[in-house]
Amino acid sequence: MINYFKQIFAGLWSLLVGMRLTLGYTFAPTVTVHYPFETLPISPNFRGHIDLVIDPKTGKDTCITCMSCVRACPSGCIELAGEKPEGAKKKVLTEYRLDFTKCSLCANCVETCPTNALEFSQDYQLAGLSRHEFHFDLVQRFRDRCREMGVEPTIADLTPVPSKEPKTAAEGEAGEAKLVKKVAKKKATEEAPGTAGDAPQQPKQPEEPPADS
Repeated sequence: MINYFKQIFAGLWSLLVGMRLTLGYTFAPTVTVHYPFETLPISPNFRGHIDLVIDPKTGKDTCITCMSCVRACPSGCIELAGEKPEGAKKKVLTEYRLDFTKCSLCANCVETCPTNALEFSQDYQLAGLSRHEFHFDLVQRFRDRCREMGVEPTIADLTPVPSKEPKTAAEGEAGEAKLVKKVAKKKATEEAPGTAGDAPQQPKQPEEPPADS
């Protein structure tokens, strides 16, 4: 009989202890974050996909298109291109693409860059319905980030591709006449050796010895 009441008392005591803990945490300050409306600050050591470093004063990048990151990448997930504007001494970055589906976050590209033009982003909210959504155009991302910072981007906008179409009708006619003249000259040059080669060559006659006097 005594053991029966001891079990009842022990059960009630454990219930009261649990309720006391529950009430204590109910009125305590919250330690959770209401994601996605609230987010915690990301550690500086977080490694997201790479991004081009922005100079906040000028809106320029420091990439010199040396291809060091491309050669250092073990996954082959980086493609970049650049061109030299007229009158410039260095190339300007025009294209930088990252296939994040292959990236192993090894940091070789960031560490080997001689101008520190690459950094890890803190973008961790990545979701997509296909792998093509993880093929990032870092040049376009650079422009968007510059505008978000209130800086006018200068990357890849300073190297417009010259148009190959003639500016006026006169230039078009002159170019067409020049092309026809060039084709005719080439055709005449090709036919000249063939005409000479069609004629049979006469065999060389042996020289007769001088007659004895």
